[in-house]
Amino acid sequence: MTTTRTALTDIDVRTLLKGATADERALAAHKLCRTIDREALTEADRVKAHEILRVMASDATELVRRALAVTLKSSPLVPRDVAVKLARDVESVCLPLLNFSPAFTDDDLSEIVRLGGPVRQLAIAKRPELSEKVTASIVEHGVEAAVETAAANDNATFSERTLTRALQRFEKSEKVLAAVAYRNVLPPAVTEKLISLVSDQLREHLLSHHPIRPDLAMQIAIGTRERAIIDLVDQTGRTADPKAFAMHLNRAGRLTPSLLLRALVQGHMSFFECGVAELAGVPHHRTWLMIHDAGPLGLRAIYERAGLPARLYAAFRVAVDTYHTMEFDGGARDRERFQERMLQRFLTQAQTAQREDVDYMLDKLDRLSERQERRGAA
Repeated sequence: MTTTRTALTDIDVRTLLKGATADERALAAHKLCRTIDREALTEADRVKAHEILRVMASDATELVRRALAVTLKSSPLVPRDVAVKLARDVESVCLPLLNFSPAFTDDDLSEIVRLGGPVRQLAIAKRPELSEKVTASIVEHGVEAAVETAAANDNATFSERTLTRALQRFEKSEKVLAAVAYRNVLPPAVTEKLISLVSDQLREHLLSHHPIRPDLAMQIAIGTRERAIIDLVDQTGRTADPKAFAMHLNRAGRLTPSLLLRALVQGHMSFFECGVAELAGVPHHRTWLMIHDAGPLGLRAIYERAGLPARLYAAFRVAVDTYHTMEFDGGARDRERFQERMLQRFLTQAQTAQREDVDYMLDKLDRLSERQERRGAA
């Protein structure tokens, strides 16, 4: 074998197999594993390396097996049968491999979660990547700590069904609910179920970071279902279907001039277009052309067709013109910076917005500025 010829002597191999003491064999195992992991192996070398690893995995001394597990915990050279064997070993041996080893299949990991107990479940939940199959097994069979850890793992993939199951099993667990609530992406149905289960603080986070159905947004906004108060303007920017959202708000009598102006000034142009189209009864593509018409007549014509108040036209005109002068910079928190600049420019120009709308926008600007200051201080 190339590695034993170039980096290990025959004495090292004999010591590994027949060393007088556990410490001697463990040292030889560690040295051999490091060599195997670092050298470029031919296919013949790989076969011989696997044979030696199988010998190590069967060694009666825990130190030898642990040397293998720790040294090659992330290595693709560990054969699957060796990894599965060591997964049933004592915790000091199995945990490094369960945390990292790519040798396991999804079926292996799912089975270990089902039969392996809390410590092994938790180790698997911390892996650098988890497939939907493995997270489904963790949610179905795992203890609370394992489910919380998997939900908090940004590289764990969950299906909507699995997240829903997690909420069913642990609806009284604040830790699991919080871990799910703080995931970067949530299906709308999961977000909406969480809203009815979590504390006010978590509810506020959900409403600030995830879109929800227009009818639920309305219920929360008017306080008929939940204690938290939702900002419908924020939801207009998160909805995946601004046309449907505008239609729903209009039917509920909530598609007001104030809401449209506030959304527009925060850069939610798609919703503004859909809202005006809904009020005017004009298809979106025609509304878009009139709003973005370079001349002075298009916006006024569709504005009047929508029945919006004449006294606010100048404010809307300023907001549209300001939007046209802005552009996203393509960096991190692009939308947030765009909103801040949009608000600043709008508020420094002469306009006829109502006092409560100006106060609202000033408050939004303050919050954006405070958020950036906290990030800068962190």
